[in-house]
Amino acid sequence: MIDGSDNEWLEADGLGGFASGTAGGVRTRRYHATLLAATVPPGGKMVLVNGFDAHVETPAGRFALSTQRYAPGVLSPDGQSRLESFTADPWPTWRHRLDDGTVVEMELFVTHGAPRTVIRYRRVTPIASGSHVRLELRPFLSGRDFHSMHHANPDFRFDAETAGERVTFRPYASAPAVHLFGNGAYRHDAHWYHHFFYSEEAARGLDCEEDLATPGTFSWDLTTGDAVLILSTEPIATTPSAAALADDLRARERARRGAFASSLARAGDAYVVARGAGRTIIAGYPWFGDWGRDTFIAMRGLCLATGRLDEARDILVEWTQVISEGMLPNRFSDGPHEPPEYNAVDASLWFVIVARELVRAGVRANRPLTRSDQKRLEDASEAILEGYARGTRHGIHLDEDGLLAAGAPGVQLTWMDAKVGDWVVTPRIGKPVDVEALWINALTAGATWSERWTRILARARESFEGRFWNEQLGCLYDVVDVDHQPGTVDSSFRPNQLFAAGGLPEMILTEARARQVTEAVES
Repeated sequence: MIDGSDNEWLEADGLGGFASGTAGGVRTRRYHATLLAATVPPGGKMVLVNGFDAHVETPAGRFALSTQRYAPGVLSPDGQSRLESFTADPWPTWRHRLDDGTVVEMELFVTHGAPRTVIRYRRVTPIASGSHVRLELRPFLSGRDFHSMHHANPDFRFDAETAGERVTFRPYASAPAVHLFGNGAYRHDAHWYHHFFYSEEAARGLDCEEDLATPGTFSWDLTTGDAVLILSTEPIATTPSAAALADDLRARERARRGAFASSLARAGDAYVVARGAGRTIIAGYPWFGDWGRDTFIAMRGLCLATGRLDEARDILVEWTQVISEGMLPNRFSDGPHEPPEYNAVDASLWFVIVARELVRAGVRANRPLTRSDQKRLEDASEAILEGYARGTRHGIHLDEDGLLAAGAPGVQLTWMDAKVGDWVVTPRIGKPVDVEALWINALTAGATWSERWTRILARARESFEGRFWNEQLGCLYDVVDVDHQPGTVDSSFRPNQLFAAGGLPEMILTEARARQVTEAVES
């Protein structure tokens, strides 16, 4: 037996949905699920199939392959005790050794570009003539928002629609249908299972119990071949057979993953997802959506550094559609009908910087943007610079010294954006050092198409050099003109100042001062 309770795996579908769980097989989070789909990619995420109970029957008896945790901490059945090994490469694969020595392997992968999970069980060890190995799976369904929890209720619909190898469930009118396509036999046997307990939710101080519905069971004879089950929110044609479709999907997904230059590049691909007709970047799994600053920071490594220039173009063009008053959203809400939140001063500046980097990367790679794409990015960048210079939400405006002032009470605008209730932990109202470094870099981009930004850029550079250097400490002030009070400074020593010391396209400090800042932060 292996203890994989703390090791987690995740399979992303490129749309914002995913499957995830633990190596040990026990779900510990509300986000652990076998089929979790983004109904309006990458948002509107819903948990549809939470997991399974699995049992194998041989002449020696009936043995569990799965384990659930129920309140108040009961583990049942005892499948985890038979788990011999787990690997996540190229996708999650578990090997179970039964009490009579029979070895059964299970693999699970999510296909890219569709809300679809493929599960395969196979018998590894030979069996004696006349013997048998039978598998039974009992799926657990919900149909809930991925942040919420599910509880027994009379509205859940247990009905099953069968057509050949396909079984379809429609748990709620507000949730997508769940299609299960497999080469096994379905038997309707509806039940509620109560009080699943998620230890990671309990550790976070959140509600940690839920009830799940199980309409019936699927069974296979592993004596004659592999067991295959494909889960999807999209209708599945009844031809070819489930086994043939699973083989085809498996081969395609293996080839797709094998094309990446490294395991790191392949892992990074999980974060590039669809949004509308374009793309975006998920800020983190399991619960984050796409955030402005995170998207534009991450795409420098995920896309530009790896030569994925087409994806970078798709991301930037998609985001041009949500510029408002010179601002890009800090984040999109999970709900498909909730408006985006415009409460970041740096997200829009990152866009301008990365747009310029994409144009230059295309030229270096002999893959320049089309004139129309380049103009679209320049127009969007101009709208951002113009909006900031003129003045926009939350006190963001160009000041007389060429620097960018920003901030209003009760709003967290910089990347230090922790907020508890109405309390902004690090307000940094005024002219934060990292924001000015980004502003000067964005102005440098603007100066390539307008002399207006050239003049403002020169003034901003001069002001930064004269106002931010803290001679006494040999580093930079964190904020000047604190709370919009001219001449005040915040000398808090924070790593934010590294933005001015390097890492951005344009160096803000002299080489000597940049070295001082770097050494101070490192020490």
